[in-house]
Amino acid sequence: ETLRVLELVAVSHATAGADIVAPSGMIDGMVLSIRSALDTAGFEHTPIMSYSVKYASAYYGPFREAAGGSPTFGDRRTHQMDPSNAREALRESRLDVAEGADFLMVKPALPYLDVIRTIRLEFPELPMVAYNVSGEYSMVKAAHHMGWLDERTIVLENLTAIKRAGADLIITYHAL
Repeated sequence: ETLRVLELVAVSHATAGADIVAPSGMIDGMVLSIRSALDTAGFEHTPIMSYSVKYASAYYGPFREAAGGSPTFGDRRTHQMDPSNAREALRESRLDVAEGADFLMVKPALPYLDVIRTIRLEFPELPMVAYNVSGEYSMVKAAHHMGWLDERTIVLENLTAIKRAGADLIITYHAL
């Protein structure tokens, strides 16, 4: 049932003109299911950006707070990765590549530069995306507000580190 909903959403987005679909659920079989639905609906050239490596992270806190999306009970560890497990990142990425992912993503970025590098080396033919999330952004903003560091300098240093680790694309709140 969940995969069918994801298929319908992806086709709906492609029909509305989305250049890329980017399902964030980390559900096994999701990329294959969406790829099949897009192809069947005539969107075989619409790429899928897979959130292939999405860690269960405290760095999502500011976004969840702002969006009112914090879990009211439990956590998201059942469908996001254990931060201590780097090997799982390769397994999840391999599965998504086999299912037809066109881009691979690591989220969050800064605490997982090693994972970004590992995925980049394993799949050099695919665009590597790093998601610099709300907690990473908020820490820089707070430190700048307190006068502890220069915002522009630290943002450029952080984004350069992400790029140096192997990211082709960076999703960040620091962008205009």
